[in-house]
Amino acid sequence: MKVLGVAYEPRDAGELLRAASSLNAEFHILAAGRAAENAEEVSKYASKAYILKTKSPYSIFKAVESLVKQEGYKLVIGEGYRNLRDALSRVAGSLNMPMATDAYSLEVSGESVVVVRGFLSERARMKVEVPLPAIVLFTQRFTEPAEPLGHGSIVELKPEEGPERVVEVKPKAVGEVNLEEAEIIVGVGRGFRSKEDLKLAFELAELLGGQVGCTRPIAADLKWLSEDRWIGISGKRVSPKLYIAVGISGSPQHMSGVQNARIIVAVNKDKSAPIFKQADYGVVADLYQFLPVLIRKLREKLGR
Repeated sequence: MKVLGVAYEPRDAGELLRAASSLNAEFHILAAGRAAENAEEVSKYASKAYILKTKSPYSIFKAVESLVKQEGYKLVIGEGYRNLRDALSRVAGSLNMPMATDAYSLEVSGESVVVVRGFLSERARMKVEVPLPAIVLFTQRFTEPAEPLGHGSIVELKPEEGPERVVEVKPKAVGEVNLEEAEIIVGVGRGFRSKEDLKLAFELAELLGGQVGCTRPIAADLKWLSEDRWIGISGKRVSPKLYIAVGISGSPQHMSGVQNARIIVAVNKDKSAPIFKQADYGVVADLYQFLPVLIRKLREKLGR
C-alpha cells in the first residue's frame, strides 16, 4: 500500500512516518508551508519527498488531488492544521474519498483503516472503520517522531494558482511564541486578577526555560495575551514534558489541548477544581502566595 503524508511543519514528517510505519506501507511526503522550507530535512523521512512552496489551501488541494490520481495512494495522512483541513476536505469531495479527523492512531483492516479519534471535546474516544482509499487527519503532536530513514529523492512541484486573488495582506498582531515546540509551559487562567499579575507566570517560565500559555478567556475575551498563546480545542494542542497550570479550573475545552503533556502540575486555591482530576501533581494554594515562594526558591537553587 502507498501512503502520502502531507507535512505542514518540519516535525510532521517524523510523526507521519511513525504512523505509516505501523502499516508496513510505502511512504511518500508532500511538504508544504514551513515544511517545504526544510526540504533536505523532510526528505530524510520518506523514500520520496514532493516540495510545494506554498501555504495556499487551494494549491495544496490541487497537488494532493493530482498525486493521488497519478500515484494511486490508498491513504493520505496529515495533521489538523486549518489550511490542511481546508485543502484535504476539498480532495475528499473531489475524489469521493472518506475523511476522518481528530485521529490518534490507525491500523489497516482488510480494505479499510480503523481510526481511533476523539469527540465530545476530547472527553471520549471512538473507533471508526473507514474504507480505502481514505484521508485521515491526526491531532497535532499525536506521537513522537520516528527516526529518519536517510535522504529520499526530492521532487519540487509548482503550485497551481486558484481562482482567488490576494488583494492585500495584513500581518496578524501575534508574538513569536511556538508553544508546540516548548518542553515546559506555564499555563495561566482566570485565577489571575489582572494583566500585570501575569508577570509572575513569565518570571517562573523564564527560570524554567519555558513558555507561557493561556486559556481561552485570557486571549480571546480579556485579550491579556496574544492568540498564539491560547491552548485548547479552539487554540493550540501542545505536548510539553511539563505543564504547570496556574489559576486554571480545567475545562474540557482547555484540557483537550494539553492531554499529551507528560506531567501536569495544577495550582489552584479551589480544592474541588476539575483540573485536579487530570493533574499528576496538585497544589491547593492561592497563586499569589505560592508563586512568589516558588520563584524565590528556584532563584536560590539556580543561583540567580
